[in-house]
Amino acid sequence: MKLTYAAASPFVRKVMVVLEEANQSDAVELIDGFGSPVAPNDNAVAANPLGKIPCLVLNDGTSLYDSRVITRYLDEHFALSLYPVDESRWATLTLEAHADALLEAAVLCVYEHRCRDEDDRSSAWLEAQQGKIERALDAIENQWMPYLQGDMTIAHIGVACAMEYLEFRQEMGGWPAWRETHPKLDAWSKVFAARPSMKATIPTV
Repeated sequence: MKLTYAAASPFVRKVMVVLEEANQSDAVELIDGFGSPVAPNDNAVAANPLGKIPCLVLNDGTSLYDSRVITRYLDEHFALSLYPVDESRWATLTLEAHADALLEAAVLCVYEHRCRDEDDRSSAWLEAQQGKIERALDAIENQWMPYLQGDMTIAHIGVACAMEYLEFRQEMGGWPAWRETHPKLDAWSKVFAARPSMKATIPTV
């Protein structure tokens, strides 16, 4: 299998954490897919017509894209059981989507700074995305901590990757620091970040 990736992408990191949890990081060949919305990478476009990463190309040439599709495939392929099959699956899928939406807002903030000249940036757009981030964090702190104290699922990985991305790109994205205002989430995140799969996938610039 081949994975089109960029080292700093939090969505790529979700996939890499799943591979590490399965002890299968060597099962994929990494293909550079680093680009931007205005200048997509040729490798990324070749694997996925949308030019987005991550994209997992299977041995038969089939392309799987969107991190949630890829992680679900890897979960079944390596029998990890990160996606519950009982009624708790709805909470898992909702929190996974919640963490992804938080990340999408954060990535849009980063793109606004990276892809636009300073005079062309929209303060209203940035404030709207930062508002989504803040509300998402508040919801995890106030509603989702009991879930996060349970057995690990894909939602735990998604939240952990989102929290570390917020710290990794805070200066570039411009959102407020979150740890002091969300102490329960801060404590949980520090414990989860100590997992070998998280340490092995720390993002780089």
